[in-house]
Amino acid sequence: MNGPYPAPGTESRVVDFGGHGTPIVLLHALMGRARTWRSVARWLRPYGQVVGLDARGHGHARNLPVGRTEDFAADVAELVTELGEGPAVLVGHSMGGLHALVTAATRPELVRAVVVEDMAPDLRELSVETWRGHFDSWPVPFASPEQVREFFGRAGDYFVECVERRDDGYHLIADPDDLYAVAEEWTRRDFRPYVDAVRCPVLVIEAGDSAMPPGQQAELAARVPGGRHVVVPGAAHMVHDDAPDEYRGAVEAFLSGRGSGEVGARQSDRLL
Repeated sequence: MNGPYPAPGTESRVVDFGGHGTPIVLLHALMGRARTWRSVARWLRPYGQVVGLDARGHGHARNLPVGRTEDFAADVAELVTELGEGPAVLVGHSMGGLHALVTAATRPELVRAVVVEDMAPDLRELSVETWRGHFDSWPVPFASPEQVREFFGRAGDYFVECVERRDDGYHLIADPDDLYAVAEEWTRRDFRPYVDAVRCPVLVIEAGDSAMPPGQQAELAARVPGGRHVVVPGAAHMVHDDAPDEYRGAVEAFLSGRGSGEVGARQSDRLL
């Protein structure tokens, strides 16, 4: 990788998880970072070159202005172009799923398929105060990674990747003001026009215990030609961590061209 994306091992916003062939770009959620995808990247490597991108305001891109959703999508498109082996499969969790959809809509020549994990296209019924109250309830700074794990329970390992040590303890890497700015944009925009412009295959994986507006994720899949929608009962928002086997099964079936209830796939149906 050249241009704006330094080689792995430097202070790069890109994490190269390995593999060869078709790019598979992993896009994290609000407050996350590329490294939160490590467990998923391990089993995705046989399918292609797996890379993760730190979004603006997050991880090693924390000093980049967050901007609008279109700015995040432009960064994804730039990365796929830099990789030079596209079109790519974009796998996005929550915020990352939205960025994947907008990238697919605006740069269709760069995107082969999209996986959206627990994200809805219209969050206008919510308030940024929902996120503000959530973040403000945390006992920051945390005293140790162990306290982070204990506080977040089954999502503890995920959040350990989202904090860094400072003089007084462990803080979120992302600036909360940046997180509020991103969430505020979601509360005043309907992204369905972008969904309607997507022409590649899309898999929507919805958490059974999702906090997203009811019905929207099924609607999202229905608005895309050939879209697929899977609900994982009992799973919380981070489905890939909370129900890893079910998540993996859904994604691998999608990438191999196997739809719901089908045993096999024609070679022409394969995405990779």
